[in-house]
Amino acid sequence: MNSSFIACLAAIAVPLSALAPPWQLALPGYRYEFPRDHFSHPEYRTEWWYYTGNLRAANGHRFGFELTFFRQAVPVLGPALNRAREQAAASDDTWRPDQIYLAHLALSDIDGGRFYHAERLNRAGPGLAGASLDQQRYWNGNWQVRWVSLSTGEQNLQAVCDRFTLQLDLRPEKPFVINGRNGVSQKGSAHGEASHYISFTRLRAAGKLTLKNSSLSVQGLAWMDHEFFTEVPDNTLAGWDWFAIQLNDNEELMLYRLRTKSGVPDQYSSGSYVDARGEAHSLDAAQFSLSPGGYWQSPASRAKYPLSWNISVPSLGLELSEQTALKDQELFSPNGVSPTYWEGAVKYEGHIHAQPVQGVGYLEMTGYAEALSLGR
Repeated sequence: MNSSFIACLAAIAVPLSALAPPWQLALPGYRYEFPRDHFSHPEYRTEWWYYTGNLRAANGHRFGFELTFFRQAVPVLGPALNRAREQAAASDDTWRPDQIYLAHLALSDIDGGRFYHAERLNRAGPGLAGASLDQQRYWNGNWQVRWVSLSTGEQNLQAVCDRFTLQLDLRPEKPFVINGRNGVSQKGSAHGEASHYISFTRLRAAGKLTLKNSSLSVQGLAWMDHEFFTEVPDNTLAGWDWFAIQLNDNEELMLYRLRTKSGVPDQYSSGSYVDARGEAHSLDAAQFSLSPGGYWQSPASRAKYPLSWNISVPSLGLELSEQTALKDQELFSPNGVSPTYWEGAVKYEGHIHAQPVQGVGYLEMTGYAEALSLGR
């Protein structure tokens, strides 16, 4: 997600000119501790837990899903609220005045040609939303992911909205990986322009989807990303193109192309290759290429998104083409509470290590609608 998300959430609560607490920066040398680092880090301004996946029903019908929990710290006004923040931080976070929680839920009915999405915004309140190690869950209302086991990483996902209900058991087939180098995923040259970035790249998913009064058993593969960081001032990024790639040879790739406001890909674009043994290998921008192909224009936002891509990682002998069977997977936010962006289920085909390969995954593209609205 790009900086427009941060600006949107910050503007909901108080002016950005308000006195801000000294949030921590994501810096090299961070010492991870688990299971603590799977949960909330209120000392950093922004954090998210991102679940996406491709599912099939017993009859072969294809679906994709997204469930994302965002936590955003915002400035608070005046000494009284600052004291309230300190008191809340020392207690149980029940009435933290400076934490906003946004959640996105989406279902891609790939073979049915339909896309459903919803969002909700909450303060923590008396248990309305949060991310708690003590409770072993992330939640926003009746959308939640609960850790069944902190040791094995097994999790249970549940989400209910007026158009569908999704319940999934998620079981890691590989250990989680830490993206980047020396504890950070670098996003720019400035001090602290980075994130702490953790991924479960292969989660076996099985459960139930209720849609149009029909209950379907579904199974497939899911992916989970967790990032926490503090945005640095004067960020030059306009958005990014992010790829989660799960290949049928038991390997995965995460790649992202950062785009500057001038439209040029940023040199700090990077990624990770996870081999069949589960070991992560960092990839710098010079080690891969992401070339956009055919475009689709959204009737809602008028933004143009590149929906087909060619992906190359020469060191792996990897050449992939990416396609999607469902063009309209845009999360359009007409009220501006959150940014409008494209996030959807995709498939991959090509070769790696001189062998043919296929795969599934997710593609996220941010900043295209914002760029259009600003006339860039």
